[in-house]
Amino acid sequence: MASYNRVVLLGNMTRDPQLKYLPSQTPVVEFGLAMNRKFKSANGEDREEVCFVDCSAFGKQAEVINQYCQKGKALLIEGRLKYDSWDDKQGGGKRSKLSVVIENFQFVGGRDGGGGGAPAGPDQPEASAEPPAPRPPANRPPAARAPRAASAGAAPAGAVEPPFGESQEIKEDDIPF
Repeated sequence: MASYNRVVLLGNMTRDPQLKYLPSQTPVVEFGLAMNRKFKSANGEDREEVCFVDCSAFGKQAEVINQYCQKGKALLIEGRLKYDSWDDKQGGGKRSKLSVVIENFQFVGGRDGGGGGAPAGPDQPEASAEPPAPRPPANRPPAARAPRAASAGAAPAGAVEPPFGESQEIKEDDIPF
């Protein structure tokens, strides 16, 4: 049986990213993303619903997200759904959740960190001339301090994205702010 697992979401971060390290010293970051949906109810009333999704990223992507993102930042992500299930030790029942494992991402909005807008194009000025101060790196284990070559989905404005499945390397100079 054929299957396809691909998710594309555009939303705002609901909490600051939390950077951790796996036993293999691979960085992993976790955060929440919220997407709003506006619609009219059957009686013509304007309504809005919010969908909250847990997200995680690994490697260089995790470090970039942790350094440059914070609660409220708009982010476009592409990834796959992951289903986790476990036994609740306190309640005794089965628990489960769906989350998104990020494979590519792109910053959205201006340099001020706020969301709600598209990246500035060649005819538009940036929202702010001052880049945000990078967040200090989390306490990293000694083995994780060596530079790592990893793929990431962030690309400077106007750059051509590679086709699905191809990775691209991100350098600090490539970050558009």
